[in-house]
Formats: sequence, structure tokens, C-alpha cells
Amino acid sequence: MKLMWRQLLSFVALIGVLATILTVSFVSVTNKTMYDHTWYQLSQYADSLIQDDEVLIDRRTNQIVGFQQQAIDSKSKLLSRQNVYFAVLDAKGRTRYDNSQGYSPQISPADWKKLRKGKTIKKQIASPDVKVLQKKHQNMPIPQMIGMIKPYFFNHKLVAVVTISTFSSTARQIYQLIMQKMLFATVAAMLIAVFTSLFLVRSITKRIDKINQATNEIAKGNYDIHLSNRGKDELDDLSNNFNKMADSLQASQDEIQQQEERRKEFLADAAHEMRTPLTTINGLLEGLAYDAIPEEDRKHSIELMQHDTKRLIRLVNDNLSYEKIRTNQIKMDRRIFDASEVLTNLKDQLETNAREQGDVIEVETPRPLRVYADHDRFVQVMFNVIQNAVQFTKNGHIKVTGERLPQGAQFKVSDTGIGMTEDQLNKIWERFYKADRSRMNTKYGESGIGLSLVRQLVELHHGTIKVQSKINKGTTFIIYFPDRSDNSNKTAK
Repeated sequence: MKLMWRQLLSFVALIGVLATILTVSFVSVTNKTMYDHTWYQLSQYADSLIQDDEVLIDRRTNQIVGFQQQAIDSKSKLLSRQNVYFAVLDAKGRTRYDNSQGYSPQISPADWKKLRKGKTIKKQIASPDVKVLQKKHQNMPIPQMIGMIKPYFFNHKLVAVVTISTFSSTARQIYQLIMQKMLFATVAAMLIAVFTSLFLVRSITKRIDKINQATNEIAKGNYDIHLSNRGKDELDDLSNNFNKMADSLQASQDEIQQQEERRKEFLADAAHEMRTPLTTINGLLEGLAYDAIPEEDRKHSIELMQHDTKRLIRLVNDNLSYEKIRTNQIKMDRRIFDASEVLTNLKDQLETNAREQGDVIEVETPRPLRVYADHDRFVQVMFNVIQNAVQFTKNGHIKVTGERLPQGAQFKVSDTGIGMTEDQLNKIWERFYKADRSRMNTKYGESGIGLSLVRQLVELHHGTIKVQSKINKGTTFIIYFPDRSDNSNKTAK
């Protein structure tokens, strides 16, 4: 069963239950009110017989001595026209006046006990004088009555009892009329409820259908889709969350496409950078094998092969390191060591490259400079950042500084190179990203994976790395390594 019909059925069932409860409650209250009102009227009629002195009572003997005959006969005729019948009995149960025509309820011995105690007896279905009524109605059914038996006392002694009754059909007619109106109102309410529920349910299911269609579009790969959102109910909240999901998926798709383009670019760069040193190494090896290289140039040829071999090793190691970080395979062995010594060694390693670029590398740190980090990873981070400065600086100055802070050690690598635009600053941490080729020296540049790897390694140390740059004025990297951490020896995640 579709949601629409289930909701419609639930609405109708709920309204039906409520209508049934209201109808039963109303009928019960109406029925009780009808009888109470009838008994109240009968009580008023009975009281008028005694209080209007139509029944004459001797105050000394507390007995009925007669009636105001004209007055009581007149009232009897008036009440008969309204189908109200009564009889007046004395304390001994003798009938002193009777216009009931057999419709007065019978008084049982048990009723007399209650009457002598001053209790008024109300009867929904009174028991009239069957013998009298059988003679009167013969083959017709005897009508049901609603009646009351009420005692009257003078000087705390029972003096008179009035039995008074009317046809229950009179009350039933009112009851049936009310029931007819109630039934009509219930049916009308149910019909209105059905059409209103159908309208409401349909409006909800239409919105759900739109969400369903949009979901199918997402499944087909169409993320450029949005749902209207009025922000009024839970479905609008769902639509809002759906739009956020679509935006996120679209952003992810764009990122995947960008990463794929960078991957292709990376493979092309890697192939190019590998082909050049491999061609050089292969040529030199052939020259050595066939004695084509003079003796005085052999040492230099071996140095060139070693240099190109190191470039290949760095390229492979960077990619392996990045993949190990991505797959949670790196464990950090953090310890305290002197960073100034490491930075001095790195300066010596990169001095040749910097000299070829016309650059000067300066290291300015206190000795010793205590840092808490994984030694090999610290070397990897600083090497990549300094090499990046050499790569983008020509005939300039590269300054490496370090200092102790209250909770860790901070390092700065500043250059006077080509700098970066705002857009480039936002992308340098992305894997495979490489700055504008036309504005960089690729002799010592690798694959564009270095800075992405640097950031990952710094974060594994629970540190931070920031970059400041201005186009054609240079770049500064600020790297912070905190002291001991609760997570320092845990597997990288």
C-alpha cells in the first residue's frame, strides 16, 4: 500500500474513532440530560399539586381531607393534554385522586420503604397498571412510561404520595431527533475529513515524490539539482539537507575531476622527470662501458649519475611516504634532538643546488635548539620546504630560522622568490598540484607532491604549518612542532 493511502486511512481511522467517541459521549450525556429534564418537569408538576393547596391537608391530623376540586380537575386536564398523568395517594396507600388512566407507575412494598424514608423514586421505564391498560388498548402494545414517585411530609410525617408519569415516546422523539442530527453531522464531518485528509496527504506525497525524483537524479550522477525549500516543516528540513548533500557531492565530484587531472599531470611530469635522469644515466653508463668517456671526465660522470639517481629515489620515496600516510602505515618515533644540527646538514646538502640558482642559504638558530619530533620525518619536512624555496628562487636569499616557544619549537623558511597568488596559496597543499610551470625552475623540482606530504607529516606531529606569500616578493613557511603529546606515539591516522 502506498504511503498516500496509508496516511489517508490513518487520518480517516483517527477521525472515525474520535467521531465515535464524541457520538457515544454526546448520546450518553444527551440521554441522561433528557431523563433528568423530564424528571425535573414531573417533579415541578407534582410539587404544584401540593404547594398550590389543590390537595387539602389537615395540619392537626396530617391527613388528606379533600381537594380543591375545580382547580385540580383543571390542572388534570391541562397535564393530560401534555400526556402527563398523575395520582395522589395518602400515607396508607389509598388512592385519593387519580387521573392516570392506568399510566401511573405501580408502587411496590420496597418502594414504600424508600418513600417513608423521604426518598423520591425515579423510573426510566415505569410499570403502569397493566390490567387497566389491557382493557384500554386491547390488541395494541402497551406504551412505555417514564415516571416519578414523590413523597410529601408534614411535621415529619408522611402525608401524601404523588405518582406522576409521561410517555417515554415523547422523550424518545427528542432523543431520536438529536440522534438524527448527530448522525448527519458525523457523516458530514467524515466526508469533510476524507477530502481534507486527501488534500493534505496528496500535498505531502507530491513533495516526497519530488525528493524521490531528485534522489534518482543523484543516483544517475546529476548533482546539479536542488529542491525548493520554504523552511516551514520537517520535509523542508529534509529538502535543505538534501540540497546540502547534493552540493557536497557536486563539490566532491569536482574535486575528483581536479584530482584526476592532477594525477594525469603528475604521471606526465613523473614520466618526464624520470626519463631525463634515466636517459642521462643510461648514456653515461654506455659511455663508460665503451670507454667513450675520457678518464678525466669519469668522476664527474659518476657524480651526475649519483645526482640523478638521488632525484629518482626522492621521487619514489615521496610517493611511498604519501601512500603510507594515507593508508595509516606510518608510526611516529618522536624524541628530543638538536634541530640546529639537522638544519646545518640540510644547508650543506642543498648548497650546491642553491649555488647553481644563484641563491644563498642562511641558517640562524640557537645552539642547541631542542625539538620533539620524529627525526627522519623532521628532516623530510624541512628538506622539502627548503628545496621548495630553492626551486622558486633565482639569484635570491633563503633564510632558515628556528626558536623555542613555551610549548614547542617554531621554524621559518623565507625566500625572495617569485611568490604565489591567492589562488595558488589555496591549492599548494593539494596532492599533484604544481605551480605555473612558466614561472618556476624545474631542475630541482619534483612531482608536486612534496608540500602535500609536508602538511600530512606536520599534522601527524600535531603541529601546524602556515604560509605567507606575495607575488614577486617571496614566500615564508612557518612550521610549529609542539612538545610532548598524549598521542605522540600512536599510529598515524
